[in-house]
Amino acid sequence: MLRRIPTTELRLGMFITELCGSWIDHPFWKKRFLLQDERDLRRLLDSGVAEVVIDTARGLDTAVANAEATGPAPAAPTAEPAMAVPLRVALDEEVSRAYRICARSRDAVVSMFNDVRMGQAIDAEKVVELVEEITESVLRNPDALISLARLKRADEYTYMHSVAVCALMIGLARQLGLSEQDVQEAGIAGLLHDVGKMAIPDAVLNKPGKLTDGEFAVVRNHPEAGVRLLRDSPRVSEIALDVCLHHHEKVDGTGYPHRLRGDQISLFARMGAVCDVYDAVTSNRPYKAGWDPAEAVRRMAEWSGSHFDEAVFQAFVKTVGIYPTGSLVRLESGRIGVVVEQHPHSLLKPRVKVFFSSKSREPIPQRVLDLAAPGVTERIVARESAQAWGFRHVDELWSGLPSAYA
Repeated sequence: MLRRIPTTELRLGMFITELCGSWIDHPFWKKRFLLQDERDLRRLLDSGVAEVVIDTARGLDTAVANAEATGPAPAAPTAEPAMAVPLRVALDEEVSRAYRICARSRDAVVSMFNDVRMGQAIDAEKVVELVEEITESVLRNPDALISLARLKRADEYTYMHSVAVCALMIGLARQLGLSEQDVQEAGIAGLLHDVGKMAIPDAVLNKPGKLTDGEFAVVRNHPEAGVRLLRDSPRVSEIALDVCLHHHEKVDGTGYPHRLRGDQISLFARMGAVCDVYDAVTSNRPYKAGWDPAEAVRRMAEWSGSHFDEAVFQAFVKTVGIYPTGSLVRLESGRIGVVVEQHPHSLLKPRVKVFFSSKSREPIPQRVLDLAAPGVTERIVARESAQAWGFRHVDELWSGLPSAYA
C-alpha cells in the first residue's frame, strides 16, 4: 500500500517510492529506495522535502515503526536493497532493458528539444526522471546502455548523442568517486549539453558533406545558443549551463568558445569534453562511418594532455575499457572476436566472443572466452577493423539484437 507521510515520520526500514516536491530540494538522484542508512535519513530531514510516499508492501509502515520505536531497531527487509543500489547484472540480462530505455530516452529527448526549439522551457522534473532511469541501468551494467547508445542511426544522431553522453557522464562521475548529487548533475549536464544544436538549421546540422567555413561557424555557435535556451528554463543548474557552454574547450587553450586553458575549465566541462568526443567519433554520421571503440580510445589517448585532462581521460578509460564493448580484436591464437563485456578489475582481459579465424579466413564456432578466467592463456594482440574484414554483424554478435538496430 502506498502512503503519504510527513518526512518527520520517516524511519529506517521504510521504502520510499516518491519524494514529494521539486527535485532541486532533495539530495538524491533516485526517488525510489529502501531507507536503511542513518545518514540518508538525516539528509532527508535536513532537505526541503516536506512529505514522502512510502510503500508499506516493500518496507515498514508507520504503525510498525512507531510501535517498535522504543524497542530493538526493526530489521530492514532483505528483499529490496537492489532498489537503492541496483545489483550488477550480466550484459545479456541488461541489454534488452537498456534497449527499451534507449528508445524511451530518444523519444523523450526529441520531444524535449523540440519544445526548446519552439521557445518552451525545459521540464526539469522529466529531465531528472530520465537521468534517474539511465543511471539505474548504468549501475546494473554500464556496458549495456553505453554501448547500445553508440549504435544510433545517422538521422537520430543529435538526440541519441545526448542520451549516450548522459550515460557516459554518469559512468565517469562514478569512476571519479563523485557524490550521488554530482553524479546526477553530471547526467543532467550530459543530457542537455548539445541542446544548442536546436538553433542550427537542419540543412546544416544534417548536411552529408563537408561544411563550408560559414556553416562551420554556425555550428560553433551552438554552445552559446544552448546557454541562451537553457537560461529560460527554471532550475537548470549552473553545472549544466557550464557543460553546455564549455564542452568544446581543450586543456591546451585551443578550444571554443572562450579558449579556456587547464584549470580554467571546470571538472564537469572537462568530463563533458571527453564523453562528447568519444561518442561523436564512434557514431556513424551522415558524412563518415564511426571508429571502432578501441581505435577511438587509442586515438583519444594521443590527444590526452592537449585536448583532454589526463586524469579525467584515464578515469574515462577505466569506465569504458581499453577495449570497450563492441571492439573487434585479434587474439594470440589468430582467432578474431568481439568484446562482449569488461572485466571489473582488468582492463586488458575482457570477455570476448570469438567467431572467425584470421589464419584460415573462415568462420569458426562462436564461443565466449573470459580472458581473466583461471587457466585461460589467450590474450589480445591487436585491434581489428570490421570494414577491412568485411564483417557486417559485429554489433549483433555482442548485443544479441538484430543488426538492423544499428
